[in-house]
Amino acid sequence: MHQIQNNILRNLLFREKLRFSELNNLNLSNDHFNFHLKRLIAKKLIEKDEKGFYSLTARGKEYANRLNTDLQKVKIERQAKTSCLVVCFKDTGRSRKFLMQQRLKHPYFGFYGFVSGKIRWGETIYEAASRELEEETGLKAKLELAGIEHKIDYSKDDKLLEDKYFYILKGTKLSGELQESFEGGRNIWFTEKEINRLPDLFGDIIKIVDIIKKGKLTFFEKKYKETRY
Repeated sequence: MHQIQNNILRNLLFREKLRFSELNNLNLSNDHFNFHLKRLIAKKLIEKDEKGFYSLTARGKEYANRLNTDLQKVKIERQAKTSCLVVCFKDTGRSRKFLMQQRLKHPYFGFYGFVSGKIRWGETIYEAASRELEEETGLKAKLELAGIEHKIDYSKDDKLLEDKYFYILKGTKLSGELQESFEGGRNIWFTEKEINRLPDLFGDIIKIVDIIKKGKLTFFEKKYKETRY
């Protein structure tokens, strides 16, 4: 979005409606300013009424509410991503095995972790978790919220790489046939001892296994320094 258009949206964020002259606080030429107004109308972010007043549409309100309203540089505020993380396990005799994935796409190519994926716009946590689990493993499960993690990854030179919230769900009563691979990874059953010996293991995995074992709803957040990304 052009900076002038963001500035227009910011002005309307704090007023019910404004006239052309009131909106043009940057004192641009009428033609120049009108060009940006028309662009915002075409994007259905603002609308003009019969009296000549401009106001935000419902879509415009949602967009403008995500703006950093600092007058020096009005722009969309970056926020942490939200994802689900599904920990499925099965008990076989005296051992418990956890369903792990080796990630075969960037970033973190080759790393081991649990089934995970972004929560889409309009999805509940459980809908997202069910969808990701079935898409990537072919399985269905009874899902139960086990914890929430705030995970912040930095590079070895202290550059912020990723900022994510994970809703951790325990998956039991599995049904379906496990697919060994999918685009971007492969699925493998591991015992806890085998997990501890895995190379390129995401730094939070041991903590998550412990949360599942204790069965107590837990929130934790941590900053990690990644050597590979």
